[in-house]
Amino acid sequence: MTTTDEPRSGARAVDRAIAVLTCFEGDDPELTLSELAQLADLPLSTTHRLAQALVRGRLLEQDPATDRYRVGHTLASLARPALTRLGLDSAAPHLYALAAGIRITVSVSMVEQRDAVTVFQARPPVSFCHHQVPRARQSLRTSAAGQALLNQDGVGRTGFASELIPTDDPIRAVAVPILGSDRRVRGALAVQARSARLDDELLRSVVPALRIAAGRIAPLFQTGGVTTDLESVPAAELRSR
Repeated sequence: MTTTDEPRSGARAVDRAIAVLTCFEGDDPELTLSELAQLADLPLSTTHRLAQALVRGRLLEQDPATDRYRVGHTLASLARPALTRLGLDSAAPHLYALAAGIRITVSVSMVEQRDAVTVFQARPPVSFCHHQVPRARQSLRTSAAGQALLNQDGVGRTGFASELIPTDDPIRAVAVPILGSDRRVRGALAVQARSARLDDELLRSVVPALRIAAGRIAPLFQTGGVTTDLESVPAAELRSR
């Protein structure tokens, strides 16, 4: 990058502030200043200055007892127009009803570059555990949500995508595509749980429920003008499995 290509100091500060905010992507973490600096790959002093500016802007909050940082209420309120535009406000009642019915957290994912990104979760009122929470970003090629978003031949034959996540207590994830009337993918509807619980017997009732819910919420996404932008995904990514 030449000197003339260097970002101006203001733009650089914005880029760094964005890097700090994206450290909170995921399951609502609370982070110390040193953790935040490490995740954002910034000097401690720079991270402190940016974090305090974000606290003053109410995009972040700082716990007075622990000094840890977390997402602020203002940032949540700024996200509401995006949820409405995505159709998720209208879809939410259907998703919470589904989660309550199958007693597993239901997640909606969409494509962002080469990732399947979780944009909404509906947790059940009972039987919730941390195994049901997917990663904020997952591989578009290998995750169940990603395969449903790609909607390739395997998903078309079975009606769903499946993934076994290897951990000390293995987790099974299944997902179905959300298809508009034009057969374009609007998103993916997914659940995951301990494989000991989400066994073949439970799968036989969960998958039809997912497909019914996907059909119900697809017109809501379509009304909002939402499509999954697979055109931005490299062709090699679409071909490989």
